[in-house]
Amino acid sequence: MPRMAALEALERFRRDSAWSRQVMESIAAKRGLDQRDTALAARMFYGVLQNMALCDHYIDAFTSGRLEPKVRDILRLGTYQLLFMDRIPASAAVNEAVNACRTLGYARAAGLVNAVLRRLDRERQRETLPSIPGEGTAAYLATRYSHPLWLAEELIALRGYEGAAAVLAADNAEPPVYVQVNTCRTDEAELVKLLPIRRTPAGLVLDRVGDITRSDAFQKGLFYVQDPAAHAAVETATLQPGMRVLDACAAPGGKSFGAAIAMGNTGLVSARDIIAKKLALVQSGAERMGLSCIECQPGDARDIEVGDYDAVFADVPCSGLGVIRKKPDVRYRPRRELDGLPELQGELLEAISRAVRPGGRLIYSTCTWRRAENEAVTEAFLRGHTDFTKVTERTFWPDIDGTDGFYICRIDRAKKI
Repeated sequence: MPRMAALEALERFRRDSAWSRQVMESIAAKRGLDQRDTALAARMFYGVLQNMALCDHYIDAFTSGRLEPKVRDILRLGTYQLLFMDRIPASAAVNEAVNACRTLGYARAAGLVNAVLRRLDRERQRETLPSIPGEGTAAYLATRYSHPLWLAEELIALRGYEGAAAVLAADNAEPPVYVQVNTCRTDEAELVKLLPIRRTPAGLVLDRVGDITRSDAFQKGLFYVQDPAAHAAVETATLQPGMRVLDACAAPGGKSFGAAIAMGNTGLVSARDIIAKKLALVQSGAERMGLSCIECQPGDARDIEVGDYDAVFADVPCSGLGVIRKKPDVRYRPRRELDGLPELQGELLEAISRAVRPGGRLIYSTCTWRRAENEAVTEAFLRGHTDFTKVTERTFWPDIDGTDGFYICRIDRAKKI
């Protein structure tokens, strides 16, 4: 059942270009999968997405001619299981792939699938799998880590070859679940007694224990899930009790929660978002954690009125390349879809900046490492606004910091003379 669910998810992703999480959730619900089977199906589905080019490299080495898309999906799933899932016996992976061919109406391809996967398994055991050509080039990295060629090239330009390889490898690793303590209700020492939490250099990691939203500690609002890089945006603002704060693109709410907690649930945190459904989740999260200073209001950030906020967060829409390890399908977004982002980000930053009072601070952030969406946007803004000054900026990297890829820039507005 989990393998068939994973195959259906691969087909829907390939056919409809749908977001992977939505696909997996809908299929699991439709098939009535329990938590364990859903987790297995999701691991196989996401695993293929993370390693699709590498799987195809081996499949193509052992086949000739065109493969039916569904047959290729079956081979991809079998290849992923053989290469990356040690706990699944090779015989089970092969037999399930053959059975899937027959179940889905591709019985004529069953012999081919059986032969390809058995040969792949033999070559794997002998450590004689077909080599990836072009070692030392962007093309090699693109195949080895299953990322678009342009993305590998851009990373090499930023970090060099070895640095790019490290980032791409981190993109394919399992992401830690970082949590932030709601110090308005508890402290780290008490939370550690309630949950399997360990401290790492980056922050508090919650070991996976199923659906954490069902835990008593979560229901009592003692913590929330947020990556340390995103949390650093709140820390960069150096908030004080009683301040007026605007979170202009608030969903999913982490910065609003962090700001309210940093101010001891005093002052005001105005949480805005253009999607009312997402903002409702922010509201429910604030209520769960008892953060009454958060006020939610739907609206486009470009329509924000001139205000007198002490601190304003502009966590703008971006390419999301810094969170590929959480959203593996992000890597498959056509590059052309990213071309217009800097213009949109500049418009949002321009509009949101009007809400910063003289002497206040503006925190621009994205969950990407692309300079076109980060430094280029803030530098263009500063050239047109002499009353704003860059105070600090930082790019977080998954391979260096253990966090999401993330950019933060604090820009302070001058006080009136």
